[in-house]
Amino acid sequence: MSSKNSRLRVAFLAVAVAAAGLALAGPAAAATPQTATTVSTAQQASAIPVDFVDLATSPLTADGESHEVTLTYRNDSAADRTVAPQLLVESPDAGPFLDPTDVKVEQRTATGCWKSVGLGSQTGTLFTDLTTGRRTLPAGATLTEVYRVTVTDPAAEGTVHPRIALY
Repeated sequence: MSSKNSRLRVAFLAVAVAAAGLALAGPAAAATPQTATTVSTAQQASAIPVDFVDLATSPLTADGESHEVTLTYRNDSAADRTVAPQLLVESPDAGPFLDPTDVKVEQRTATGCWKSVGLGSQTGTLFTDLTTGRRTLPAGATLTEVYRVTVTDPAAEGTVHPRIALY
Protein backbone atom coordinates (compact mmCIF):
# COMPACT_ATOMS: atom_id res chain seq x y z
CA MET A 1 0.00 0.00 0.00
CA SER A 2 1.44 3.39 -1.01
CA SER A 3 2.00 5.45 2.13
CA LYS A 4 1.31 8.75 0.37
CA ASN A 5 -1.90 7.48 -1.28
CA SER A 6 -3.06 5.93 1.98
CA ARG A 7 -2.45 9.14 3.94
CA LEU A 8 -4.34 11.20 1.34
CA ARG A 9 -7.23 8.75 1.44
CA VAL A 10 -7.33 8.84 5.25
CA ALA A 11 -7.13 12.67 5.28
CA PHE A 12 -9.99 12.88 2.78
CA LEU A 13 -11.96 10.41 4.89
CA ALA A 14 -11.48 12.53 8.02
CA VAL A 15 -12.78 15.63 6.23
CA ALA A 16 -15.76 13.70 4.81
CA VAL A 17 -16.66 12.24 8.22
CA ALA A 18 -16.41 15.65 9.88
CA ALA A 19 -18.53 17.27 7.16
CA ALA A 20 -21.13 14.51 7.47
CA GLY A 21 -21.32 15.12 11.22
CA LEU A 22 -21.91 18.83 10.69
CA ALA A 23 -24.53 18.07 8.02
CA LEU A 24 -26.53 16.09 10.56
CA ALA A 25 -27.56 19.41 12.11
CA GLY A 26 -29.77 19.89 9.03
CA PRO A 27 -31.27 22.96 7.38
CA ALA A 28 -33.13 23.99 10.54
CA ALA A 29 -29.82 24.62 12.28
CA ALA A 30 -28.58 26.71 9.36
CA ALA A 31 -31.76 28.82 9.45
CA THR A 32 -31.49 29.53 13.20
CA PRO A 33 -30.57 33.19 13.75
CA GLN A 34 -27.25 33.67 15.51
CA THR A 35 -26.92 36.22 18.32
CA ALA A 36 -23.77 37.87 19.63
CA THR A 37 -23.75 35.55 22.66
CA THR A 38 -24.06 32.33 20.63
CA VAL A 39 -20.93 30.17 20.55
CA SER A 40 -22.08 27.99 17.68
CA THR A 41 -18.98 28.75 15.58
CA ALA A 42 -16.73 27.44 18.35
CA GLN A 43 -18.98 24.44 18.87
CA GLN A 44 -18.91 23.62 15.15
CA ALA A 45 -15.12 24.03 15.02
CA SER A 46 -14.73 21.63 17.93
CA ALA A 47 -16.76 19.03 15.98
CA ILE A 48 -13.78 18.57 13.66
CA PRO A 49 -10.71 16.76 14.99
CA VAL A 50 -7.55 18.87 15.09
CA ASP A 51 -5.27 15.83 14.91
CA PHE A 52 -5.14 12.04 14.94
CA VAL A 53 -2.85 9.71 16.86
CA ASP A 54 -2.21 6.73 14.59
CA LEU A 55 -1.75 3.44 16.42
CA ALA A 56 -0.06 0.28 15.13
CA THR A 57 -1.76 -1.21 12.07
CA SER A 58 -2.27 -4.90 11.35
CA PRO A 59 -3.31 -6.90 8.30
CA LEU A 60 -6.99 -7.73 7.92
CA THR A 61 -7.17 -11.48 8.55
CA ALA A 62 -9.84 -13.30 6.51
CA ASP A 63 -9.85 -16.59 8.41
CA GLY A 64 -13.43 -16.49 9.75
CA GLU A 65 -12.17 -15.93 13.30
CA SER A 66 -12.73 -12.86 15.48
CA HIS A 67 -9.61 -10.79 16.17
CA GLU A 68 -9.39 -8.25 19.00
CA VAL A 69 -7.92 -4.81 18.39
CA THR A 70 -7.12 -2.67 21.43
CA LEU A 71 -6.84 1.10 21.20
CA THR A 72 -4.97 2.74 24.07
CA TYR A 73 -4.27 6.44 24.48
CA ARG A 74 -2.92 8.31 27.51
CA ASN A 75 -3.69 12.00 27.96
CA ASP A 76 -0.24 13.21 29.00
CA SER A 77 -1.29 16.86 29.03
CA ALA A 78 -2.12 18.88 32.14
CA ALA A 79 -5.63 19.59 30.82
CA ASP A 80 -8.68 17.51 29.99
CA ARG A 81 -8.79 16.48 26.32
CA THR A 82 -11.71 15.58 24.07
CA VAL A 83 -10.90 12.39 22.18
CA ALA A 84 -12.65 9.73 20.12
CA PRO A 85 -11.35 6.25 19.32
CA GLN A 86 -11.77 5.17 15.70
CA LEU A 87 -11.13 1.99 13.80
CA LEU A 88 -10.39 2.21 10.08
CA VAL A 89 -10.36 -0.83 7.82
CA GLU A 90 -8.50 0.23 4.69
CA SER A 91 -8.81 -1.48 1.32
CA PRO A 92 -5.73 -2.17 -0.78
CA ASP A 93 -4.84 0.87 -2.94
CA ALA A 94 -5.35 -1.17 -6.11
CA GLY A 95 -8.68 -2.57 -4.87
CA PRO A 96 -10.94 -4.31 -4.61
CA PHE A 97 -12.58 -1.90 -2.19
CA LEU A 98 -14.12 -3.31 0.96
CA ASP A 99 -17.85 -3.17 1.57
CA PRO A 100 -19.31 -2.82 5.11
CA THR A 101 -20.82 -6.31 4.70
CA ASP A 102 -17.30 -7.77 4.28
CA VAL A 103 -16.37 -7.06 7.90
CA LYS A 104 -18.20 -7.30 11.23
CA VAL A 105 -16.93 -4.94 13.94
CA GLU A 106 -17.98 -5.15 17.58
CA GLN A 107 -16.99 -3.07 20.59
CA ARG A 108 -16.58 -4.37 24.13
CA THR A 109 -18.93 -2.56 26.51
CA ALA A 110 -18.14 -1.56 30.09
CA THR A 111 -19.92 -4.75 31.23
CA GLY A 112 -17.71 -6.97 29.03
CA CYS A 113 -20.37 -7.73 26.43
CA TRP A 114 -19.91 -7.17 22.70
CA LYS A 115 -22.11 -4.75 20.77
CA SER A 116 -22.19 -4.42 16.99
CA VAL A 117 -20.71 -1.24 15.56
CA GLY A 118 -21.97 0.25 12.30
CA LEU A 119 -19.41 1.09 9.66
CA GLY A 120 -19.31 3.99 7.27
CA SER A 121 -17.56 3.72 3.92
CA GLN A 122 -15.62 6.34 1.98
CA THR A 123 -13.01 6.00 -0.76
CA GLY A 124 -12.32 2.34 -0.01
CA THR A 125 -12.02 2.79 3.75
CA LEU A 126 -14.51 1.45 6.29
CA PHE A 127 -14.68 3.43 9.54
CA THR A 128 -16.37 3.62 12.92
CA ASP A 129 -18.26 6.79 13.81
CA LEU A 130 -16.32 9.46 15.68
CA THR A 131 -19.33 11.22 17.19
CA THR A 132 -20.58 8.23 19.18
CA GLY A 133 -17.15 7.52 20.69
CA ARG A 134 -16.34 11.09 21.59
CA ARG A 135 -15.59 11.77 25.26
CA THR A 136 -13.56 13.95 27.60
CA LEU A 137 -10.42 12.27 28.89
CA PRO A 138 -9.16 13.83 32.14
CA ALA A 139 -5.54 14.93 32.40
CA GLY A 140 -3.29 11.94 33.10
CA ALA A 141 -6.05 9.40 32.32
CA THR A 142 -5.80 6.51 29.87
CA LEU A 143 -8.46 5.49 27.37
CA THR A 144 -8.66 1.83 26.39
CA GLU A 145 -11.22 0.57 23.86
CA VAL A 146 -11.40 -3.00 22.61
CA TYR A 147 -12.90 -3.91 19.25
CA ARG A 148 -13.42 -7.31 17.69
CA VAL A 149 -13.06 -7.63 13.91
CA THR A 150 -14.43 -10.61 11.98
CA VAL A 151 -14.03 -10.82 8.21
CA THR A 152 -17.17 -12.26 6.62
CA ASP A 153 -15.82 -12.34 3.04
CA PRO A 154 -12.97 -14.87 2.72
CA ALA A 155 -11.56 -12.93 -0.27
CA ALA A 156 -11.37 -9.61 1.63
CA GLU A 157 -7.97 -7.94 1.97
CA GLY A 158 -6.90 -4.81 3.77
CA THR A 159 -5.35 -3.20 6.81
CA VAL A 160 -6.82 -2.54 10.26
CA HIS A 161 -5.80 0.97 11.31
CA PRO A 162 -6.75 2.06 14.84
CA ARG A 163 -6.41 5.72 15.77
CA ILE A 164 -7.50 8.36 18.25
CA ALA A 165 -9.10 11.62 17.12
CA LEU A 166 -8.04 14.66 19.14
CA TYR A 167 -10.32 17.69 19.42
